[in-house]
Amino acid sequence: MKRRHLTLVGPFWPYRGGIAHFMQGMEANLIESGCVVEAVTFSRQYPDALFPGESQYTSAPPPEMRARRLLDTLNPISWFGCARTIRRREAELVVFSYWHPFLAPALGTLARRMRSQGIRVVCVVHNALPHERKRGDRLLARFALQACDGLVVMSDSVRKDVESLGLHVPIRTTPHPTYDLFGEGMPVADARAALGFEASRPVLLFFGFIRRYKGLHVLLEAMPMVLRRIPNVLLVVAGEFYADEEALRLKAEPLGDAVRFVASYIPDDKVPHYFCAANVVVQPYVSATQSGVAQIAFHFGRPVITTDVGGLAEIVPDDEAGLVVPPENPEALADAIIRYFDEGMEARLAEGVGREREKYSWDRLFEAIEDVAGKVKS
Repeated sequence: MKRRHLTLVGPFWPYRGGIAHFMQGMEANLIESGCVVEAVTFSRQYPDALFPGESQYTSAPPPEMRARRLLDTLNPISWFGCARTIRRREAELVVFSYWHPFLAPALGTLARRMRSQGIRVVCVVHNALPHERKRGDRLLARFALQACDGLVVMSDSVRKDVESLGLHVPIRTTPHPTYDLFGEGMPVADARAALGFEASRPVLLFFGFIRRYKGLHVLLEAMPMVLRRIPNVLLVVAGEFYADEEALRLKAEPLGDAVRFVASYIPDDKVPHYFCAANVVVQPYVSATQSGVAQIAFHFGRPVITTDVGGLAEIVPDDEAGLVVPPENPEALADAIIRYFDEGMEARLAEGVGREREKYSWDRLFEAIEDVAGKVKS
C-alpha cells in the first residue's frame, strides 16, 4: 500500500477475540509499511446482556498505542461524534471490519458520514451474514455494506454471501493473512512441559470460542474410533464455551483423560504454548466462512485437519498442508486423524504449511484495499 493516512475502525484493546487480533495485526503491519495509522474502537461494543461469553474484555495490559474509544453501538450521537473526530484528523481512507448485523446501524451511518465528507471507506468483511441467522440480518448487512466505496473479502464463501445481497459495490477477494502477533514458536517439549502435557502423547488441538457451528460435537463423536487405533491420543479443547457446555462435557465424559478442557479464553501470551504443544490442529466445522485459527496454526507451522465448508479448504489444501474431510462425518474425521499419525504425515504436511504461509502476507490484503478504494461505485 502506498503511504497513506488511515483510520481503522473495529475492536482494539480492551476488546479481545479473533477480529481484535485481526485489527491489531493490520495496524502493526500498516505502520511497518510506512502509513500513518489511527485506530478507533468501541466505547461499547455489545451490551453485556447480549454477549454470550464470560467477558468482552482482555486482561492484557494496554498497548503503547491505544485506540480512541469513540463508538457506542447503541448511541447514535456517538456515531456522528466519531465521524467528526475522524474528519478533523484528516484521514484519507477509513477501513473498518464488519462481522455481525448488530454493528450495521453504527458502521453504516459512520461510512455514509465519511463519504459525504469526501473520505473513502473500505470494509473488510469477515462475515456478511452470521452463522446463526435471524430475520433482518440481510437488511442490516445491506445498510452497512452498501455505504462503502469498496469491500474486501477473504474467502469465496463470504464473497458469495456478499453478492447475494445485491450490492453495487466493488469487491476484491484476497487470502486471510497469517497472524504474526503471537510471537515466535517454541520447542514441543518446552510447550508441553509448561502446560503439563505428557511428552510422548499424540496431541490434537481444538482451539477458540466453542459454538455449535464449530463442530466440537462431531470431533467428540469421532474420538472413540480414534482411541481404538491410537489409545494414548489426547484431545485438548482450549477456549471459552459460548454454547452447549453441559451437553459437550457429557459427550466427553466416557472418553476419560483422552479429552482435556481448558474452558476459558486463552490469553495472547499462552497461545504459542497450545499450538506448539500440538501435533495437529483439528477444525471439524459444520459451517464456516474463513478461519483465523487456521492462520494461527500456519504461523506456528502446524498442519490442520479441517472440513470442506466455507473457505476452509481454500486455506488448507488437502494432503499438502493438512487433510480435508466432509462435514458432520465423524467416521471420515476419525479416519483422517488415524491416517495422519499412522502414515507419519506430520513432517511432510508441516513443510507444506511453510510453503502455503508465504501466500498469506498482509501486503496482499493492503493491495486489495488500495484497489477497491480507487474504484468508482457503479
